[in-house]
Amino acid sequence: MDIKNASKKVLSQLVKVLDKLTEKEYSSSIEILSGATIGQHIRHTLEFYTCLQEGALIGVVNYDKRNRDLDLETIPAHAINVIQSLFRFIDEIKDERIELEINYDLYEDHLQTVQSNIDRELCYNIEHAIHHMALIKIGLRVVSPDLQLPEGFGVAVSTLRYLKETQEA
Repeated sequence: MDIKNASKKVLSQLVKVLDKLTEKEYSSSIEILSGATIGQHIRHTLEFYTCLQEGALIGVVNYDKRNRDLDLETIPAHAINVIQSLFRFIDEIKDERIELEINYDLYEDHLQTVQSNIDRELCYNIEHAIHHMALIKIGLRVVSPDLQLPEGFGVAVSTLRYLKETQEA
C-alpha cells in the first residue's frame, strides 16, 4: 500500500468511529486520559494533517503553529468534514521538497529548519495519528465500551504484521 492510501486508510478508520459517537461521548472528559476527550485527540490529529496541507502551499510546515479549531473537539460531524477535505488534499498532493520548522526550546523562539518532503511528512502524520488512535481506543473503552472498532485501530502496521506472523508460526 502506498503512503497516500495508507494515510487515507488511517483517516477512514477515524470516520468509522466518528460516525458512531454521540457528541456527549465525543466531548466527555476521560479520567484515564488525564481529563482529555476523544474530541481533543481527534482535533490534535487532524490539525497536524491540516498543517501539512497549509504548509504544502507555501513550502514550509510548522506543526507548532497550527490553528486550534475547537469545533473539532466537540462536533464529530465537523471532524468528518475536515477528513473529507483531507482526502482530497492527499489525492491531489505531489511529493515535493518542503521545509519543516521546529523549535524544541521551551523558553526561546529558536526556530530551526529541517529539509523534508511531502511523503515523509505524510509518513509522520500516519504514525502520529496511529499513536493518538491508541489513546483514543483507551478512551472509547470508557465512554462507549460496546463500540466496535475497525480492525487494527490504533495499532501500527508493523505490529499487526508481527502479530500475524507469530500467530501463523
